Amino acid sequence: MHRLTWIILLVFFIPMGMEGKDFNDLLNKANQQYLDGQYELAVETYTSIVDSGYASGELFYNLGNAYYKSHDITMALVNYERAHILKPKDKDILHNLEVAREFVVDRIDILPEFFLKRAWVGFVKTFDADIWAVMSLLAFFLSLVLFLTYFFSKRMKLRRATFWTAFLFMFLSLSALVFASQQNRFITRHNQAIVMTPSVAIKSSPDNKSGTDLFLLHEGTKVTVADELGDWREVVLSDGNRGWLKESDLIRLYAPSEQAAMTPNISIPEFPGFDEQVIKDQ
Repeated sequence: MHRLTWIILLVFFIPMGMEGKDFNDLLNKANQQYLDGQYELAVETYTSIVDSGYASGELFYNLGNAYYKSHDITMALVNYERAHILKPKDKDILHNLEVAREFVVDRIDILPEFFLKRAWVGFVKTFDADIWAVMSLLAFFLSLVLFLTYFFSKRMKLRRATFWTAFLFMFLSLSALVFASQQNRFITRHNQAIVMTPSVAIKSSPDNKSGTDLFLLHEGTKVTVADELGDWREVVLSDGNRGWLKESDLIRLYAPSEQAAMTPNISIPEFPGFDEQVIKDQ
């Protein structure tokens, strides 16, 4: 971990149900507990902030750091994955995530994605959803200005130029709105999970008696939930293999209660003088 991020919440973005003073007190308490080496207590305090309905890449990053220092690698991995979804281009998050993945027993190949899909996802993730939304509003405003110029101008060349340029900005506005919606969908409709059981047999069907054991998965392996039947979940691996296991063997990267609060609305200055490569003291 290259740093401990110091979280400062903007007053008007504090979640409902937690007053500003209470939030800041908890946040300062968690940060100080981490710096004092009280990592288990820091986990509890950061988790209480998440449970209050707030979520951000920085918060999950700090929580993952505290879990790692508490020697709970699987929960550290879960929170780094959550942080990575919210901030996919953050180098510190990616670094810690890659290091935590080295502890996972299973080594599963990744099927190559269709290049157009890969290019589309990469482009949409270039900016956060709120940045795409701002771009959409700006382009829409410019298109309105250009349309007004078209209607009130008496110069034919100017009218012609502003007419087609207005349509161009309207198209850009709609496109940015689609990108914002898609980026938000990547965050709020994630169906990935992490195996939490030390080892679990993946079944051919959602039945302990009739289902055949297909293969074993170990704690920390990342899967995609494809289907549900009662308390059984059909999961798909990155190599295309699939099978069934119990919901109790998994932890979702986002629980339904968290999905509504996935809006990173905080300012994160760097914590001065804090720069360490964690996971070097194995």
